[in-house]
Amino acid sequence: MCKRIFANQTSEQGDVPFFKIGTIGGTPDAYISRDLFEEYKAKYNYPRKGEVMISCAGTVGKTIVFDGEDAYFQDSNIVWLSNPKQLYLNSFLNYVLSRVNWNKLNSTTITRIYNDNLRELVINYPSVKEQEKIVALLSLLDQRISIQNKVIEDYKILKSTLCEHYYIIEGREFHNLGEIIEQVSSRNKGRHITNVLSVSNRFGFIEQKEQFEDRAVASDDTSNYKIVEINDFAYNPARINVGSIARLKSMSKGIVSPMYICFRALESLHPEYLEYFFNTNRFQIELKKRLEGSVRQCLSYEGLCNISIPLPSLKEQEIIVDHIGSIVKKIEVENQILALLQAQKSFLLQKLFI
Repeated sequence: MCKRIFANQTSEQGDVPFFKIGTIGGTPDAYISRDLFEEYKAKYNYPRKGEVMISCAGTVGKTIVFDGEDAYFQDSNIVWLSNPKQLYLNSFLNYVLSRVNWNKLNSTTITRIYNDNLRELVINYPSVKEQEKIVALLSLLDQRISIQNKVIEDYKILKSTLCEHYYIIEGREFHNLGEIIEQVSSRNKGRHITNVLSVSNRFGFIEQKEQFEDRAVASDDTSNYKIVEINDFAYNPARINVGSIARLKSMSKGIVSPMYICFRALESLHPEYLEYFFNTNRFQIELKKRLEGSVRQCLSYEGLCNISIPLPSLKEQEIIVDHIGSIVKKIEVENQILALLQAQKSFLLQKLFI
């Protein structure tokens, strides 16, 4: 493992990225100076290009193959395995380690991979030639998964771009949301509600068996509802995700209060047109204005009503919704393809390394 780096030796910007367990394999959020890097690299342990690195704390078992680029790594939490005998390819080892269930290592509250866990790990491996074939196959699948992720990301960018375009066109008449929505007066039904939206499931309904009593609210008419998450139970600003949208479609559904503002769109407003508006920068900017100075960082219904939205004719709203909606459906299809590719990789990892 690398020589220990202390917090006062890092900065948000710098010459050499410093990776921690939360950023390894991704984007660094800390850096060290070039002088410190060169000194520690010369004096202490440092990985060789191609060696497998593994996270040993937090999210344990995350592996990467070191690409040789200048970088430094968090001591003891990120280690690498030297491979002097070359009985197996490092790339082969990377796939083997990626399917180990490290959570079964110890019974402590926080799972950690210790040196002995790695030393005692038994690995069955074929000839190097056979390893090369296995790695070639899995690498092709990884490349296809990477391409698929890029396709999905491009569609998401397209969707975001379209949303921004349609809601900034000059010359459109603006209305405050309070003019085109109305709040649903929800009340406690005092009955068993089987499906409830909760903080753990922002975009769908989860089965709930228990009685919610005064925490559950519902209304007689649930057609055309929009639900906006405003805060969590503890009013923790770090977990706020204002603008999460869901749809309440039947009386067997309920919402958990006070997490949500519940309202319906009036006849002049297409509900999906409003839903896409919540994904725009315009809405987020307006939202921040209304949360400034709020102790609980909680959006009220009155605050929501004062946010303005460009409002074309209902027919034009439908065209916009169809256009953006077609991209949303495409993203759903591409996500299904990605899930199939990931399932195929998981199957092959299981079968190849029995």
